[in-house]
Amino acid sequence: MKIQSLLAEDMVLADLSGRNRNDVLKEIVDFLRNKKRISKHRDLFDKLIRRETLGSTAIGEGVAIPHCKMKGLSAPLFVLAVSREGVEFDSLDGKPSHVFFLVISPPENPGLSLQILAAVAQLVRRTPRLTQKILNAPDVRGILDVIRTEEGS
Repeated sequence: MKIQSLLAEDMVLADLSGRNRNDVLKEIVDFLRNKKRISKHRDLFDKLIRRETLGSTAIGEGVAIPHCKMKGLSAPLFVLAVSREGVEFDSLDGKPSHVFFLVISPPENPGLSLQILAAVAQLVRRTPRLTQKILNAPDVRGILDVIRTEEGS
């Protein structure tokens, strides 16, 4: 599975303003609500916060993969959000997170959710300086070009 097949241009939030974990998650949820992609925004925010209390979804290298399952979806929602400043997200390496791959999936298809999470983790592992490349991109199209290039298409 390739990230670029899941990521639409209108689902990239190129300049997060939130300065802490809760603010960033709220900003991404509000982004989805404003795009009319979700109706239960408070429920989604609560689910994401609950997931973070189980253990941080920040995997290091400046990347976090907040995720949860939510009833009522026919397909996964996938958002790429970027914080130029970086946000403390309790990362494994202790560094701030700059790139957030948000995955919201229907509970009826847990295998698909795991495939998406694995695809993101694989992209991060095999791409040296992925976060810096994304931060250096001038705009949303540039961010998408980084993903396409690193995935080899």
